[in-house]
Amino acid sequence: MDDRTVPDRRSPRGNGGRGRRAGLRAALYRQLAADDDRAAYWVRHVRLGVWLTEVSALAVIGYALLTPGTPTRTVVLLVLAGTAVLAAPLLLVLPVAAMVRDRRGSLLFYGWSLAVTGLVAVGSWVDGGAGSPLYALLFITLGFLAVAYPPWGVVVMGAVMTGAYLVCVAGGGLDASASFIGVVMGTYTVLCAMASANQWESYERQQLLLRTSEVLAATDPLTGCLNRRAFLDRLDRAADPAAGGWVVCLVDLDGFKGVNDRSGHAAGDAVLRAVTAALSGVVRETDTVARLGGDEFAVLAEAAPDEGEPLATRLRDAVAAVGAGSGVTASIGVTVVRPGDEGHEVLGRADQAMYRSKGAGGNRVTALAR
Repeated sequence: MDDRTVPDRRSPRGNGGRGRRAGLRAALYRQLAADDDRAAYWVRHVRLGVWLTEVSALAVIGYALLTPGTPTRTVVLLVLAGTAVLAAPLLLVLPVAAMVRDRRGSLLFYGWSLAVTGLVAVGSWVDGGAGSPLYALLFITLGFLAVAYPPWGVVVMGAVMTGAYLVCVAGGGLDASASFIGVVMGTYTVLCAMASANQWESYERQQLLLRTSEVLAATDPLTGCLNRRAFLDRLDRAADPAAGGWVVCLVDLDGFKGVNDRSGHAAGDAVLRAVTAALSGVVRETDTVARLGGDEFAVLAEAAPDEGEPLATRLRDAVAAVGAGSGVTASIGVTVVRPGDEGHEVLGRADQAMYRSKGAGGNRVTALAR
């Protein structure tokens, strides 16, 4: 039998398994911060965690000294608590603001949580196992997780803490008391995961609203291209000496007023949208098309100085093609963006060149000498 006719029955299952594992990894190691404000939030969260660790460790030291027990038990508790007191402040010297922007942030917090879980489990085991009150510190750790950790991270760490309690603290003896505490910890983990999910959903909704607001603030509502303010921002960045070579084409429509007078503003709006599409079809995706206002457009394109005029000619031809039925053409002025230019200076030069095209009868291109 030809091997090619044998169906690979393992592929769907394997792909599904890999997909689930990839999804779980993405959920556990998600980017914790994408902007400075969120990174600052995590820095504050780390400071809060260090403070909680210090207070909890000092409480353990007081507990070890004030409650009766064997010398070995007291020494071990003091060593564990002292380790936490000395180690926790070291987190403050880490570049947390940078780490939370990649997977190092997740690894940091999971490692921190595992270390705390280990210390609490060992301390509780030394202090008498299920009869020790020290396991209650695991609930503080879970609450700390719920404030900011991703939901699946809370679930996994909660499961680890519950397992640590049942195996290390309760000693594997699942009597009624240990089982009850295990159920309570599992339930508390679910509640913490729900709180984490709500917090992340709120954050993501807020980020979506902010991004939408930024897009709306930078977009011309009629044509969907950039507006004047957003274009000037990009133009200022293009004037950076390290930004490479750029040219600006200022496009002013000829005969557009007649379209509004003859056919109404709806027809004029349709022409503006068609012109936007035509201009966008000429330039590359990395270039910028903007409506500056009225029937005036601008194009910012990465190009050598001698490429500006041929580009403007293609833009003029594209406008003439879509405006053939309405008598609309384009007068275009071209100028080069010089290092150190300000946006209004570049537009001023392009405006001069455009008016020369307009004064010469329109439907032509004028390049302003550098």
